[in-house]
Amino acid sequence: MTHVPDHPEHVDYPDAPEDTHEKPAPFDQGNNRDLMADPQSDATQRTSLAKHAAAAVAEEGPPLAFDEQVGLANAASVLDPDAPPVLTVENLKMYFPVKSGGVIRRTVGQVQAVDGVSFQVPRGGSLGLVGESGCGKSTTGRLITRLYKPTGGSMRFGDDDLATMSDRNMKPLRREVQMIFQDPYSSLNPRHTVGAIVGTPLRVHNVVPRKQILTRVQELLEVVGLNPEHYNRYPNEFSGGQRQRIGIARALALQPKLMVADEPVSALDVSIQAQVINLLQDLQKEFDIAFLFIAHDLAVVRHFCPEVAVMYLGKIVEIGDRESIYSAPRHPYTQALLSAVPDIKQAATGERRDRIRLEGDVPSPINPPSGCRFRTRCPIAQDICAKHEPPLLQIGQRHKVACHFPGPLGKHPTEPLTARLLGVDNDGNPDPGASPSADVVSKPGYDDTWFDLDSRTFGRA
Repeated sequence: MTHVPDHPEHVDYPDAPEDTHEKPAPFDQGNNRDLMADPQSDATQRTSLAKHAAAAVAEEGPPLAFDEQVGLANAASVLDPDAPPVLTVENLKMYFPVKSGGVIRRTVGQVQAVDGVSFQVPRGGSLGLVGESGCGKSTTGRLITRLYKPTGGSMRFGDDDLATMSDRNMKPLRREVQMIFQDPYSSLNPRHTVGAIVGTPLRVHNVVPRKQILTRVQELLEVVGLNPEHYNRYPNEFSGGQRQRIGIARALALQPKLMVADEPVSALDVSIQAQVINLLQDLQKEFDIAFLFIAHDLAVVRHFCPEVAVMYLGKIVEIGDRESIYSAPRHPYTQALLSAVPDIKQAATGERRDRIRLEGDVPSPINPPSGCRFRTRCPIAQDICAKHEPPLLQIGQRHKVACHFPGPLGKHPTEPLTARLLGVDNDGNPDPGASPSADVVSKPGYDDTWFDLDSRTFGRA
């Protein structure tokens, strides 16, 4: 990231063509169904997904869901299990101090926004980070980009630890790690032109000679699907989807190896979401960019990310490949999240999915519950859940879960599977005849051996 001053400095682009602010070609007018079935003007024909909407109209089927719309252009991203990690995060923590009022402001508590998070992002791959609002997703992204300095833990990017580097030493690495912000409206300075917004990183990092900045800016605008001649327009002259493309162009300007996308499509409608996701997939393939994709829309994450991590109250409760998380979740919180995802196909056929309703509110991160943080809302919690925090245990080749009672929905075990590993009895009390296992230590990545839930022993494929 680069700092953008509040007052825009004059950017002198030599031989810059004058922007005539041509009005866009008019769209057809008339009945929406007829227009999508037989678009006449060039503008309507160029509208993304128009031909796919026409196909849906012709078949008189249900409207296209997000995964169907985005899948018309690009297939779901595929996991490369042999790709080396570009980022390794281990035991990452971020505590925000809570100050008292008055003249002498003392620290009276800490907001444990992120507490002991570990994961890896593969080179050229994508890791999705999901969870309800306030679970620490965005804070994790801002830590990785060093907009926040972490309280503890490590973030290995190549041979460097981003967590301990000074701001001065971070500057060259900011070219390698960029961020797409959630709000396309507030993340762009309204007093800067698009050329100044996208060109500032190039100028600050001396990526190209000054006389070539305009040419590079226009190339980037064209890459993200915008008119390159609109470089001297202001953000208020663009739609929400176009503004998000400007943010993508800005992040892409320095050709980063890792991009943190903080809910990049949450403020856009479904059809524009599909366009932006397809654009990100194309850029990932072309430039070999790794993504940490933060979102609460599980349909978007399922398409874009081959691996998914589920967060709750500052901790990862389940992480694994797409198939493990969406088809075989083992944590009750993940199962509750997936049950809340609307399914347009079921709605069209009249079917209904049983939704798991969690009782109570999310506890305060200032004073989180002891043991398992989800236990106050968990329908299967027992005494051990209040006494011991469940380890993030690997239960498959690419599947980890932090739960004392992991299992399929409706078939969770009645006795804790982690008791023997923690050296305690089923109630969580110390067991004199048992000792904690070294295999329960949570660390990023996956091992060749894992805990089999059926045999309750460690094995390998």
